[in-house]
Amino acid sequence: MLSLHNSAFSLMLFAILSGVSCEDLTPVKTEEFSPEGSYVTLSYKAGSNANYYFWYRQYPGEPPEFLISHSASGAVGTNPIPGLNITVESNRINMIISSAAVTDSAVYYCALRPTVTGNTNTLYKNLWSKDNTTLHNIHQREPLSGSAGKISLHQSKK
Repeated sequence: MLSLHNSAFSLMLFAILSGVSCEDLTPVKTEEFSPEGSYVTLSYKAGSNANYYFWYRQYPGEPPEFLISHSASGAVGTNPIPGLNITVESNRINMIISSAAVTDSAVYYCALRPTVTGNTNTLYKNLWSKDNTTLHNIHQREPLSGSAGKISLHQSKK
C-alpha cells in the first residue's frame, strides 16, 4: 500500500473519478493513467470555503477507512502517511500517491466533514455528549458533502 512493488509486468494505473459530486467538490478529470511506481494524483475543485478535508479509501467488500485530513491550506492534520501527499492550489485539492502499487486499487473519497461510510446518500451521524456520568445519543440527519474517485491498476505485458 502506497509503496513500490516490483513485478515482471508493466502496470497501468487507471483512475476513474466518478460522476459523484456535490456542490462543494467536483472531480477535475474523469480518467488518469500512470504506470506502477509513478505518481498518481486525484484532484478536485472545491466550490466552498471549507476549512478542512477528509480522505477515505475503500477496498471492494470492505468499509471505508480514514486516510488523512488536511486544512484548506494543505497542512496535514493527523498522522501523515508516507507516500501520500496533499497539495492545495487556489480552489483545487490534490491527493498525490507516490510509487503507486496494485494495493492502491480502491475507491477514494474526499469529504468536507468526517464520515464513517462511503454512502453517497443521506448519512446518519451519531453525536454523543457526556454530561458528567450520563451519555445522550443525538441523531442528526446530514447530507454527505464529498466526492469519490476510484483507482484501478491493470496489468499488461511489456
